[in-house]
Amino acid sequence: MKPRVNPARTLLILGAGGDLTARLLLPGLGGLVAAGGVTDLRLVGSGIDDWDDARWRDRVSESFAAAEAGGPAVAGLVRETRYAKADVTDAGDLRALLDGCEEPIVIYFALPPAVTEKACRALAEIGVPASTRLVMEKPFGSDVASARSLNELLTGLVSEDHVHRVDHFLGMSTVLNIVGLRFANRIFEPVLSNQHVATVDVTFDETLGLEGRAGYYDEAGALIDMIQSHLLQVLSLAAMEAPPTLSADDLRDRRAEVLRATRIWRDDPLASSRRARYTAGSLAGRRLPSYADERGVDSDRKTETLAEMVVGVNTWRWAGVPFRLRSGKAIGSPRQEVTITFRQPPQIPVGFTGCERPDRLRIAIAPGAGELCLEINVNGPGDPIQLDPTDLVAGFGAGELPEYGEVLKGVLNGDPTLSVRGDMAEECWRIVAPVLDAWRSDRVGLDEYEAGGPGPGNWPSSGLGGPEAANLVTEDV
Repeated sequence: MKPRVNPARTLLILGAGGDLTARLLLPGLGGLVAAGGVTDLRLVGSGIDDWDDARWRDRVSESFAAAEAGGPAVAGLVRETRYAKADVTDAGDLRALLDGCEEPIVIYFALPPAVTEKACRALAEIGVPASTRLVMEKPFGSDVASARSLNELLTGLVSEDHVHRVDHFLGMSTVLNIVGLRFANRIFEPVLSNQHVATVDVTFDETLGLEGRAGYYDEAGALIDMIQSHLLQVLSLAAMEAPPTLSADDLRDRRAEVLRATRIWRDDPLASSRRARYTAGSLAGRRLPSYADERGVDSDRKTETLAEMVVGVNTWRWAGVPFRLRSGKAIGSPRQEVTITFRQPPQIPVGFTGCERPDRLRIAIAPGAGELCLEINVNGPGDPIQLDPTDLVAGFGAGELPEYGEVLKGVLNGDPTLSVRGDMAEECWRIVAPVLDAWRSDRVGLDEYEAGGPGPGNWPSSGLGGPEAANLVTEDV
C-alpha cells in the first residue's frame, strides 16, 4: 500500500487576479473549507496585478460569499491569506514565493497555457521540494508532441502522482454517477456492449455564447475546449471495464485502456466530423451577435462553436459501436447527457404496433442534480396490442461540493483520482489529431446555425438511434 500523502499546508495560486480564480477556484475552495474537507491551510495569491493583502482578501471574501461559504474556518482562512506580486515566469520571483510558503505546497497555475509552460520552465531552474504538487488547467499542450514535452518537464520536477491535470468534469458528481450506475446494477452492465447497443452519444450543448472569452476560445474552439478534454474523459468512464477498486491507479488504468483503443470512426475524419459556428440570434430573451462579430474574434480563423466527431472504441466490448461526441454553444434546447441507444429486438411478435422508438438510457452529466431516464415501450391504455413509449425517470442527488471543490479536495489531500494522468492527456490529443488536421486544412466545411436554435438544419439534434445510426452501423456484431 502506498504511504499516505500529507495534506497540503499552502495553496499558492498563480494568476490570482484572473477570472478563473474568482469565478471557480475560490468558490470551490470556500465550499470545501466550509464543509470541513480541508483544515489548517494557508492561502497565498500571486500575480502581476499591483494588489496588496487587503485587496486580495476582498477578492477572496467576495468569492466565498458568492458560494455562500461561511463559518470560523472560512473566516480564519480569509484573515490569514496574503498576496505577493510576482512575475511567475521569473525564476527569482518564484524562488521568493516558494521560500515564503509552508510545505507541502500546492501550486495552482490559473494561467493561460503558454504562461503556465514558461512558469514551469522557471521552476525547473530553481527546483521545488519533492512534496510539491503542481496543478494545471486544460488544454494540456497543443498536440501530442507538446503534451509529451510538457509531461517530461513536469515529471522532472515532481513525481507523476504529484501532477494534477485538472478536468473539472471529473469532479462533477453527475459524471461520477456513471460509474455507480454501471457497476452497482447487474440489470444494466450485461447489456452495455456491442451485442445490444447501437450507438452512444456524449453531448454537452449549452446556452452560453462566447461570454467575453475570445482571448482563449478563438484559439481553441469547441473541439479543443470541450471534446479533446472533457467529453473524451466522460467517454472513458462510459466505456471502461469494471475497476477492482475506486483507487486512483485502478480507475485511471481502466480509463486509459479505453482512450488507447479509441480512433476516429473508420479512420475517416472528413466523413466522421462536422463543425459549425453560430450567427446572430435570440436566446433566453437576449440578443446574441454573430460569433464572427464578437469582440476579439478573428473571423478568418474559422473557429467553430459547435463540434461533432464520431469515434470507435476498438475493444472486445465496444468494437463496431459508434460513439458520437458533440458540444456546442448558444444552443436553444441544450442537452448534457450520455445517451445509450439500444438495438431493436431481433423479433417482435406479429400483431404488436407502435414500437418504432428504440430503447434508450439517458444519463445526465450537467452540473448539479441530474437524472437517469430509461426510455422503453410498454402496453399502453386501451388497445392491448398497441405499444406506447414511456420514460422511467430517477433523480441523481447533487454532490456536497461544487465540481471545483471536489477537484481541490483531491489535490489538497494528495489524491490524484480525479486528475488526468500524463499518458491519458497525450492519448486525447492523438484521438483528435486527424480531425484537427482536416479542419485546419479546410477539408471539412464550416456550417452555420442561428444562436438560440438547435444547430444546423442538416445535423441530427437527438441521439443516433434513428436513420443516422443505420449509416454508421454496417453489420451486426
